[in-house]
Amino acid sequence: MDRREFLAASAATLWSLKSPASVRVDVARIDRARILSAANRYLGEEPRTITSVRASRSEGGLHDYFSEGDYWWPDPKNPNGPYIRRDGFSNPANFNDHRELLIRLSVQMPALTAAWVITRKKIYADHAAAHLRAWFVDPDTRMNPNLQYAQAIHGVTPGRGIGIIDTLHLVEVARAASWIARSGAMKPAEMDAVRRWFADYVTWMTTSKNGLEERAAKNNHGTCWVAQVAEFASFTGDDAKVADCRERFRTVLVPNQIAPDGRLPLELARTKPYSYSLFDMDALSLICEIASRPSDDLWTFTTPDGRGIRKTIDFMVPYIRDKSKWPFPHDVEYFDDLPVRQPSLLFAGIAYNDPAYIELWKTLNPDPTVPEIIRNFPVRQPVLWVSQPS
Repeated sequence: MDRREFLAASAATLWSLKSPASVRVDVARIDRARILSAANRYLGEEPRTITSVRASRSEGGLHDYFSEGDYWWPDPKNPNGPYIRRDGFSNPANFNDHRELLIRLSVQMPALTAAWVITRKKIYADHAAAHLRAWFVDPDTRMNPNLQYAQAIHGVTPGRGIGIIDTLHLVEVARAASWIARSGAMKPAEMDAVRRWFADYVTWMTTSKNGLEERAAKNNHGTCWVAQVAEFASFTGDDAKVADCRERFRTVLVPNQIAPDGRLPLELARTKPYSYSLFDMDALSLICEIASRPSDDLWTFTTPDGRGIRKTIDFMVPYIRDKSKWPFPHDVEYFDDLPVRQPSLLFAGIAYNDPAYIELWKTLNPDPTVPEIIRNFPVRQPVLWVSQPS
């Protein structure tokens, strides 16, 4: 039995987390009011999928997800020609509706699931299940399990591997679905269809040209590919794929992304070094949380020269505690809106039995409202990740 199966099978008492040592984090108590406030609001909103908004510039069909590259703009020298890149500056005129709907799903469905986890009220599980049916089961509204047309560039390409980062928002949806599977809110055949969707998507991610391009990405995109495959494969019971993700974390991500002092040079080289460092730290921590096993703990893994996820967290903590000390260039956008309640701090506090991480986590904003910050904040319901029997 892996960690996911252990957590999901523990259906009786889901009020607190207790590490093997002494750290205790009552996430359900901490988040109870915010969970129920959000879930009660979402009970009044029906599921909406990508089929509700047609993407006129997409080369795909009604059920194909479509987005356009954030940092691509019309060329002033050739307004009707191919777009050109302005790193770090999002073009508000690009098609973003499908991404917004995907993020809406990732906000609402896990919140409803978290409300069921802490109350066991059927109404919450039923509404969460309605989202799963709409997105992954119903033939009229479901999304096709690929991102062939994600992050297209006008005049350049109909879709890119880099677009796969858009479905990072499905990671917490998959985590929530594993709870709904035990709620009785979906028929077994329906949940099987949800699992088939994620299994098909993993197959596409691991075999398609776009998927393999994103796997090879050297910065946070490569990290997010691994985090997604790890969680989706865990949800579908594909232990071999999860093992592949552990191997890639050890042999590719840590050696190539984390410097000996813990900094993330590839993120620091971007126009949003603070945001991207936080984001990649969270994504690396997600992999540790998802894929670690008692015999293969990624939280404690280090390279011979000392590179590892704890080095990165310790490098960033002083700048999370006091952003004014950040010694690198400020982000070109949204620097003032960060940090938020980075899940890596909670996960690390538990993994390392270190209350200091958790105390810092508690001080941070759990519910940012700026769309760009929400887009880079994929874990919003930690109770779904850390609940265990008390």
